[in-house]
Amino acid sequence: MANSTQKYVVVGAGPVGSLAALYAAKRGYQVEIYELRSDLRDPSTTPLNFTKSINLALSERGINAMRHADHEKLIEHVFSATIPMRGRMIHGRSPDGELYEAAQDYDIHGRTIYAVDRAGLNKRLLDILEEMPNVKFFFNHKLTGADFKKRKAWFEKRDQAATSDRPVEIEIGFDFMIGADGAHSAVRYHLMKFTRMNYNQVYIDTLWCEFQISPQQLSTSQPAESKFRISPNHLHIWPGKEFMFIAIPSDDGSFTCTLFMPGTEFAALEADPSSLPAFFDSHFPGVTSLISPEELISSFQTNPHLPLISIKCKPYHFSSSVVIVGDAAHAMVPFYGQGMNAGLEDVRILFSTIDKHASTESNDPNHPEVSDAVFQRATALNEYSAIRVADAHAINDLALQNYVEMRASVLSRLYRVRKFLEEFLSVHVPGLGWHTQYSRVSFGNERYSEVVAKSKYQGKILTRGLVGLLVSPLLVASLGIVLARPRSCGLRSPFELLRDLVGRALRN
Repeated sequence: MANSTQKYVVVGAGPVGSLAALYAAKRGYQVEIYELRSDLRDPSTTPLNFTKSINLALSERGINAMRHADHEKLIEHVFSATIPMRGRMIHGRSPDGELYEAAQDYDIHGRTIYAVDRAGLNKRLLDILEEMPNVKFFFNHKLTGADFKKRKAWFEKRDQAATSDRPVEIEIGFDFMIGADGAHSAVRYHLMKFTRMNYNQVYIDTLWCEFQISPQQLSTSQPAESKFRISPNHLHIWPGKEFMFIAIPSDDGSFTCTLFMPGTEFAALEADPSSLPAFFDSHFPGVTSLISPEELISSFQTNPHLPLISIKCKPYHFSSSVVIVGDAAHAMVPFYGQGMNAGLEDVRILFSTIDKHASTESNDPNHPEVSDAVFQRATALNEYSAIRVADAHAINDLALQNYVEMRASVLSRLYRVRKFLEEFLSVHVPGLGWHTQYSRVSFGNERYSEVVAKSKYQGKILTRGLVGLLVSPLLVASLGIVLARPRSCGLRSPFELLRDLVGRALRN
């Protein structure tokens, strides 16, 4: 149990900040959580990004981080309200005009990611924290200043019942601050004044807008799963090469849908919203049978058209007094489904690093306890920034690259062949340790930077191997002899087997 006199302040009460508060509280620290908005459990509170609901993809990294929070009820609750998604379902129209669906499993071993309601997860974390005697909440508090040398911070208290329009400012002291206040982080802004932070912010040329597929109305004789209009166990994609439409299931039978598209395309549709149904019929066939044209237009006009931001920075800390995690440290585009997972993993790695250095000796001859804690935490934060920056930058880049994969590459034969070959080797030659990049990211806990390095290495090996197969005269001659040989015993040659397997990958 940690020193209970140490005061940890968490700025931001979203899933990442709430998990960080839970980790700190379980270690015995005095925890205070400051949140800009009202209590997220209050139905009148404006949701994140001003949308009605946000469904997220929860994978092994996020689950593992919650598992290490050492609170059994949290994991039980999370899994009771999730829907397993075993792969992508690609929607399109064949050359003869017929609509089709093509499933692409995420993992050859049958592992899944999970659709989870962000608000539900967040509320459960807040409920757990509220039961803990060493945790205090401060909603409607805006961080306006911080001195990370003196360990002081200033907040504006925005009391909705106050008669004055001018908010009251309060000053607090702390031992350690964790900034989990999102892409437009106030903690990061003030941290920049105390450390030489390299900072890069990019808005990609894509906006997004939310839509909903409503559940089907069921008769008393119909099974509950019939409430879903399309498969609930897939992330549905309508790829449009330069844009895409996706749908993620909710446990009430609805689907949270998102249109991702360049700003120029949004502007054209904003000028003539009545053309939206025809646009969808042309680029996202079948959607207008799931969402009525009237609903499409209404959602497009009512819901905001929001930008996508990618942020990289380093370092993530100053001295022993402050660190940023989640989107505050590495906001990323949503196309790998790793934003929340990476943020939750930040918390696990941060506290495991702090724990590791908790027994580090200080050179202070008087050996006071507080000095030891400060020295140990400073050492831990140095290590945390050093290892986590490389991984956060790696997943930021992967998220950007995966947008191209989702909107275009999923239709590519080369993409399907590589995926098939990597999965084939994973199953039939497990000793090679061969896995797809996606499975390493979503179903494991390897460092993101190591995943990228291994994937690049596998890509080089596959490319060289395929080129070798194509250019080797001896192999070509051998292949011709083998294929020409009569199959007297009815057995297929390895070459025929490989040819048929690759052909099957291209057809699927």
